[in-house]
Amino acid sequence: MDQPLWTPSPERVAATRLDAFRRRVAQRHGLALPDYPALHAWSLDHREAFWEAMVDTFDIRFDTPPRAVLEEGAAMPSAHWFPGATLNFAEHLLRRRDDQIALVAVAEDGSRMQLTYRDLAAHVAGLQHSLKAAGVGLGDRVAAFMPNTWETVVGMLAATSLGATWSSCSPDFGTQGVIDRFGQIEPKVLIAAAGYRYAGKNLDLTAKLNEILGRMPSLQHLLVVPYSRPEAEPKDFSTPARVTLWSAFYQPGGDPAFTPVPFEHPLYILYSSGTTGVPKCIVHGTGGTLLQHVKEHGLHCDLTAGDTLFYFTTCGWMMWNWLVSGLALGATLVLYDGSPFHPGPERLMDLVDTEGISLFGTSAKYLAALEKAGIRPRLSHRLERLKAVLSTGSPLSHESFEYVYRDIKAELCLSSISGGTDIISCFALGNPVLPVWRGELQCKGLGMDVQVWDEDGRRLFGEKGELVCTRHFPSMPVGFWNDPDGEKFRAAYFETFPGIWAHGDYAEETPHGGLVIHGRSDAVLNPGGVRIGTAEIYRQVEKVEDVLESIAIGQDWEGDVRVVLFVRLREGVTLDDGLRERIRQVIRANTTPRHVPAKIIAVADIPRTLSGKIVELAVRNVVHGRPVRNTDALANPQALELFRDLAELRS
Repeated sequence: MDQPLWTPSPERVAATRLDAFRRRVAQRHGLALPDYPALHAWSLDHREAFWEAMVDTFDIRFDTPPRAVLEEGAAMPSAHWFPGATLNFAEHLLRRRDDQIALVAVAEDGSRMQLTYRDLAAHVAGLQHSLKAAGVGLGDRVAAFMPNTWETVVGMLAATSLGATWSSCSPDFGTQGVIDRFGQIEPKVLIAAAGYRYAGKNLDLTAKLNEILGRMPSLQHLLVVPYSRPEAEPKDFSTPARVTLWSAFYQPGGDPAFTPVPFEHPLYILYSSGTTGVPKCIVHGTGGTLLQHVKEHGLHCDLTAGDTLFYFTTCGWMMWNWLVSGLALGATLVLYDGSPFHPGPERLMDLVDTEGISLFGTSAKYLAALEKAGIRPRLSHRLERLKAVLSTGSPLSHESFEYVYRDIKAELCLSSISGGTDIISCFALGNPVLPVWRGELQCKGLGMDVQVWDEDGRRLFGEKGELVCTRHFPSMPVGFWNDPDGEKFRAAYFETFPGIWAHGDYAEETPHGGLVIHGRSDAVLNPGGVRIGTAEIYRQVEKVEDVLESIAIGQDWEGDVRVVLFVRLREGVTLDDGLRERIRQVIRANTTPRHVPAKIIAVADIPRTLSGKIVELAVRNVVHGRPVRNTDALANPQALELFRDLAELRS
């Protein structure tokens, strides 16, 4: 019988914030809530009491109290959470003012900067004062074209303390990618790095920035951070906007003030990947983001003020926004900017030891690459404080689950998490009181009525279908930017099942109460009318040592669809008939004959979004001769050309 990879001890369970919360709810309401499933059911059946308990548990402070917890109509989207309430996001992240370390920013070259909570508040106060003097106020947009460093966090906190709305892209975005995003929201202030580092190279951003500035006529102020380019000067940048160096713009000091805003006031603007057109500008509200993040950090991750939280992310991925909310719990955040494999594959494991990281977040791709590189941190690193590893970006394979427990650390909670930019949080995620099973996300999030439906809207258990959420939740976007009647917003999430959030994931509920994500619904393969999730194929291909990574698509062929698998191979390996047969045998032995690709083709690279996700849709479009409208959303757009006019696809 299958056994869990890890089960928390009764002592560990009893010490978690989640278990303390369960006991407190049971006592306060006179209920029998013996376990997490019972608590989750209560959080759905009594949503108002649950979210009110989140406000109390994490001391969310309203300047103006709400008139209710929830006002909603009969169908989504129609909810108003905590109507009438006002609060400030930055205020909740800056409640500590002591000498506890708030931020540690580590660059690829080893340079390190740390700020205490007292230091952080002083920097925010100084920047806030100067932004206010520059005319930034309620509802203005402040954008950042920045690496993951302390200035970016200070910028976000200063902007949101004034009631402005924050949006960020990372320096690896192409010029058009930045314009497609910031051009829609017209920021008043842009905070931008003059350069950045990656894989041992110093990259000058001056030319790219000048291109961007030439297409942002509404910009009033450019704030230049001379990151990796200390010689940068205001005269280097061509714009009618005022240009100031970061160090000349403000002086740290004093206490920040906080502008109260309504619960639904736009806090962040995030963006869809934009691989099928101009990115959608997804607006997230102040209170919903805060409430969802403290729930996930405090209960699902068991994050405390004594913990050190790390997530490998850029400022162009929603995991950056998720990471910085750890300040609301008084934790220490470690920010890393650069390649996770420079100068060697142990780079981030070294960081776990040197900074005492207790919660380590990364992508499924990183863990698979670490295993392929033969890294066994359990033998080479102490990892003393490490209590949880979090993974997202794509489904985590069974083999990666086993790798973490075998070669990283046996006594930790491995949390595969899933949700995303659309909800700036998770539908399914980790749980410090539950066992970890191979290939499964441990549980549905508290307060999240997540189900799997078939195409006719019937609920499925143990079968694959569409991931939906059947009731409102606070971190649902407040809408899209420049979508006044909400038509684009409703079309994006509520058209598949009217009045129900359809997330676009192909998923399966497990007997353990967890979930398996089989890939994106729009990338599902359909040979002979049978739906196959691409993750089911990738999981098997990862077992083949000679293959570094793969991407699968469905190719229209002779009135049906055939599965085509593209593989990127280890250096020196050739795709011959023997290797093709080995790949097919592994897939056939562990799935079904339907999963076995009709064609296996070697390619030198596989296209990815800037957050590292492979783009099946873009490859499928290229293979079928259809246009890919927005290649600037890709980290390596040149890779798409490898899939165009392949002779192997014509037979």
